[in-house]
Amino acid sequence: MVAAGDADQHSVAERLGIKPDMVVQEIGWDEDVDDDLRAAIESHTGTELLDEDADEVIDVVLLWWRDGDGDLGDALVDARTPLDEDGVVWVLTPKTGQPGHVEPSEIAEAVPTVGLSQTSNLSVGDGWTATRLVPRSTSRR
Repeated sequence: MVAAGDADQHSVAERLGIKPDMVVQEIGWDEDVDDDLRAAIESHTGTELLDEDADEVIDVVLLWWRDGDGDLGDALVDARTPLDEDGVVWVLTPKTGQPGHVEPSEIAEAVPTVGLSQTSNLSVGDGWTATRLVPRSTSRR
């Protein structure tokens, strides 16, 4: 059973588009995050997640976000700063009915103001949903 669980979590990292050797930064960590997801990503990339103070160029940002965490637009601006030009931000929010749930409309409203586009949503565990954000293409203006 453990092997099947590991395989499920490993596939979650792949579904997030995370590949071995990618640089992944985690913002907004707290005790409520999904540790299995974090471990799966670290296992898949072969490196530890970087914290908010990292100064490398980032391929993927995991932004754990809950209702009451502040201004999502400001957090997204900060998340974009070290991001590679083709990088991705995953906003991880508690699912409906969970403490700290964020309405999808809150994400949809913040995204265009920071030059990002929302492309997909995934369930990434029992309590979390991931929303994929990518830099808005200049050719689509």
